[in-house]
Amino acid sequence: MSSDIQIAQKVKLKHIREIARQLNIEEDDLELYGKYKAKLPLSLIDLEKVKKNKLILVSAVSPTPAGEGKTTTSIGLTQGMNRIGKKTTVVLREPSLGPVFGIKGGAAGGGYSQVLPMEDINLHFTGDFSAIEKAHNLLAALIDNNLQSKTHSLNIDPRTVLWKRVLDMNDRALRQVVVGLGGTSSGIPRESGFDITAASEIMAILCLSNDIKDLKERLGNIFIGFTFDKKPIYARDLKAHGAMTALLKDAIKPNLVQTLEGTPAIIHGGPFANIAQGTNTVIATRMGLSLSDYVVTEAGFGADLGAEKFLDIKCVSADLSPSAVVLVATIRALKYHGGAKLDNLKAPNPEAVREGLVNMEKHIENVQKFGIQPVVAINRFTTDTDEEIKIIQQRCEELGVKAVVAEVWAKGGEGAEELAKAVVEVVDACEKSFTPMYDWKWSVRRKIKQVAKEIYGAEEVDFARQAVIDLRRIKRLGLGHLPICIAKTQKSLSDNPKLLGRPTGFTITVREIEIAAGAGFLIPITGNMMRMPGLPSVPSAEAIDIDEAGNITGLF
Repeated sequence: MSSDIQIAQKVKLKHIREIARQLNIEEDDLELYGKYKAKLPLSLIDLEKVKKNKLILVSAVSPTPAGEGKTTTSIGLTQGMNRIGKKTTVVLREPSLGPVFGIKGGAAGGGYSQVLPMEDINLHFTGDFSAIEKAHNLLAALIDNNLQSKTHSLNIDPRTVLWKRVLDMNDRALRQVVVGLGGTSSGIPRESGFDITAASEIMAILCLSNDIKDLKERLGNIFIGFTFDKKPIYARDLKAHGAMTALLKDAIKPNLVQTLEGTPAIIHGGPFANIAQGTNTVIATRMGLSLSDYVVTEAGFGADLGAEKFLDIKCVSADLSPSAVVLVATIRALKYHGGAKLDNLKAPNPEAVREGLVNMEKHIENVQKFGIQPVVAINRFTTDTDEEIKIIQQRCEELGVKAVVAEVWAKGGEGAEELAKAVVEVVDACEKSFTPMYDWKWSVRRKIKQVAKEIYGAEEVDFARQAVIDLRRIKRLGLGHLPICIAKTQKSLSDNPKLLGRPTGFTITVREIEIAAGAGFLIPITGNMMRMPGLPSVPSAEAIDIDEAGNITGLF
């Protein structure tokens, strides 16, 4: 059986000009990055078409550590929809090097449902992550420079500075660091740390900005800390936002590539869904909707994370309304939530599938609470049995939800034609906009409790001492009207990764609440969530190599 990268390397890629022609994009509008990648100008966005055309969100049940194939399903579904005559573009996030070199490997799809060139997309691509990293760390350098300054000081209290540095790599050793050591010429010593680039507020800002003017304003709104006399300090006070925007002048433009079957794909932005909002950029989504009749997009991890944030933050902010949600379910995930051991998920186990259905049922309920009809896509693996698949289909039929087997890894678009037909049927039947889970005007406590109880199924929410202090600070700064982007484990509907299936009677504990004033949301941090992941004991990086001819192996 060929690996993902072997399949990808056998494909004869079309020049990106051919892909652009499918979307009626003039060649002069392309900013070429070689023959197979291009950036698109924001002038191609047509807000009237954005409102008219149809948006389809792909989410999933609570995943196993390997993920359940949302990206692969999104790509396969897009290929399938084009096969049945529906002009469709897939709009995805860019992969982070952390997972690429860590536990999940690449994030460009898999098998015969990939975006290409997969090596470039999984590695440096067009440099967007690098630009975000540099803009973020420029602000960090300007903060420390101001702390050191005797003539240009803003009187910032270093104990209140919340801005860390970022790196696009899983590196647990950088979570807590001390900067400024080495004497008076090397800065003011203080505790700090690193987050992963995908968790940077700059990433969140880029993904929610409407245009370069909005981007610059949001960058200026980044909250840094307080002066010694308790005055709040923002990035605009340091005059940082102009230079930061300059670094992002190309990164704000979406990237056009192609799927394995030569259909258009737009890839832009890459925040994680467990510690950020988990969706591609507003600009990329609007671009796709401006250029095609249907857009398939995905939101990270399970529907309790990515889908909730996509709907309550991105869609409300950008006035978007999905017409359908595709909920990806796998036999292995349902077995996992039904009590099967992680190392035994390939073995047939119908009873574990039955026990794990409660997790899928909760995600179905959650989607329906937003007023959207879900379609369950059973992402089939070679080890799945007909009996196990039938168990899912029968339960979905009882719930009045379509459940369609998708063989997108093995068959590409052909394996998603039935799924495409089911999704189009649901889209065509959609007559109203979705209903958000909460009103942004509610109090912060009420918004957190609404999501925790309605989406996660929590009995109660406990606010730790630091969270209570943070709530006071948020009120003082006048930021209580912002939506919430809860940082929570993806492994469970609760904040305890060991509570699988559909836990009940649990309490969500909010440790602290970070302020992302530039992005325009608040980040309640639950459980033991960290914004800088670590590598596993055997990282994927060990399998990646390149030969003398420049051929890369080991990406998957």
